[in-house]
Amino acid sequence: MTQPVPDRPLPDRPLLDLVGIGLGPFNLGLACLLDPVDDVDAVFLEAREEPSWHPGMLLEDSVLQVPFLADLVTMADPTSRFSYLCWLKQTGRLYPFYVRESFYPLRSEFDAYCRWAADRLPSVRTGREVVSVEHVEGPGLPDSGAYDVTAATGEVWRTRRVVVGVGTAPVVPDSVRGAGGPAVHTADYLGARDRLRGCRTVTVVGSGQSAAEVYRDLLTDSTDHDYDLVWLTRSPRFFPLEYTKLTLELTSPEYSAYFRGLPTGTREPLLRDQRSLYKGISGDVVDGISDLHYRLAAQGDGPRTTLVTNTSVTGAAWDGEAYDLALHHDETGEDFALRTDGLVLATGYAERPLPFLDPVRDRLVTDDRGRLVADASYAVDRSGREVFVQNAEAHTHGFVAPDLGMGAHRSAVIANSVAGREVYPIEKRVMVQTFGVPEHLRTSPAPRETQGQEATR
Repeated sequence: MTQPVPDRPLPDRPLLDLVGIGLGPFNLGLACLLDPVDDVDAVFLEAREEPSWHPGMLLEDSVLQVPFLADLVTMADPTSRFSYLCWLKQTGRLYPFYVRESFYPLRSEFDAYCRWAADRLPSVRTGREVVSVEHVEGPGLPDSGAYDVTAATGEVWRTRRVVVGVGTAPVVPDSVRGAGGPAVHTADYLGARDRLRGCRTVTVVGSGQSAAEVYRDLLTDSTDHDYDLVWLTRSPRFFPLEYTKLTLELTSPEYSAYFRGLPTGTREPLLRDQRSLYKGISGDVVDGISDLHYRLAAQGDGPRTTLVTNTSVTGAAWDGEAYDLALHHDETGEDFALRTDGLVLATGYAERPLPFLDPVRDRLVTDDRGRLVADASYAVDRSGREVFVQNAEAHTHGFVAPDLGMGAHRSAVIANSVAGREVYPIEKRVMVQTFGVPEHLRTSPAPRETQGQEATR
């Protein structure tokens, strides 16, 4: 809803070109790409006092599932001073990284890199939780008006455009949510690890990368801390991330464009079918867990562990000492139970609600489920040039939305839209495969009866 220009204090720059809300790796990458663009004034607001990247999962030996080239900027600008290689050089770690001969950084390294980049950006403001975005019109403003972005501190930033990149929130299943007790989501695992080590039985629920890394971490320590370890998943197996080269071509600008052009009724089931492309476990982690089982057994130390697939948690109750989990085996149809005093939920993440956008909902494009609909430039407003999203468009652009490897591409598209020119060249055709019908084969098919007659000759 458009408001008249309010009589309230505004910062020194009365009209910015852009305000970014949230400072995860995607908006942080956009901030890095816009930093050298002199004619774009931008501010990026982050609710936390100190940005960090998945701090609860910065396990000592965990690595990214994507190569270092999928950093904040390289795929858009390999010469940027905010590249991962630049961070390695400035921190004296370039040669050790070279000698290590692995494209895949440690998660802890990537977190340190992101914090290093944020510290170098004058556009970043931390400790500013955004509470509202309002559209305003009045004298001295563009014909299309502007947006007032208000933080919980009372500060207001007036801007032509807004980019929302607040990330996702941990999901707790309904079957567990009301149980109470000390269940922990993997997002907070490190803070709970010492307590879990003191349990009699620890159960991990889920089968993605985070579940596997937590299970491996607990399994490694299980003999020293004397607990039983259970791993449950609804999936029919502990499936690996599909990582072959032709499959990786689906993490590309042209596949994202192809996906966006599909009917909604086609996109939804396709996303479900593609789970192994983005929700599986890295193959080396799967193999490492199996090798760890073998080593512990060979040493005579167990392992005291149970892995169960095809199993849903249908209920949970905490009695002050332990959880009683109600379980259902989805293939055999059997109901059974498990008692555990430690419970780790590796149950994924979902898009965060965006209540601060409520005042401008009438200016945004949504589908029949109330989800924001992003266009080719990731804009979600009706004009296609004022409000953008990062990692909130999986339903329109496909499973690459949360992929770090596509982050710099998306940020470059948004940066060009904000600047009104091509600051960063955008690749449109980079893969061998053609998604959809190739243009040179778009000919009218022969009539069915003719095809049938020729087939019988």
